[in-house]
Amino acid sequence: EKGGQWDHALRLLVEMTSSHTELNTITCSAAVSACEKGGQWDQALRLLVEMASAHVELNTITYSAAVSACEKGGQWDQALRLLVEMTSSHTELNTITCSAAVSACEKGGQWDQALGLLVEMASAHVELNTITYSAAVSACEKGGQWDQALRLLVEMAS
Repeated sequence: EKGGQWDHALRLLVEMTSSHTELNTITCSAAVSACEKGGQWDQALRLLVEMASAHVELNTITYSAAVSACEKGGQWDQALRLLVEMTSSHTELNTITCSAAVSACEKGGQWDQALGLLVEMASAHVELNTITYSAAVSACEKGGQWDQALRLLVEMAS
């Protein structure tokens, strides 16, 4: 998982399934994380679908890795879709997952979506940290929204 050897991780999951070894959240999450590290957002999302159809629990760690994969792959819309899925499945949102989604919005030039996420994070009592604010400020800067960027900097300082 650490080296992002996503193809090897996926082969191991296939071998586990072929040998009738039951898949679990830990092994599948490690494979999703390997896909994230290997820049394979589409494979990470495919794994989530396979986990759900195999009735393997998707937890915060699983979703975090998938959202990060989408962020690295510039798939802001998929990252936001995963956050909605987390909320509807009552999976706990955390700062890391939400910050990755804000960063995905920043990379996709979606400053308004990034700001919307900050509001949602606050209402869900998810901590906004320096990484979260930095990504949102950068999104506003890229979108020419200097007043919003300055507002965030002031908010961050208080």
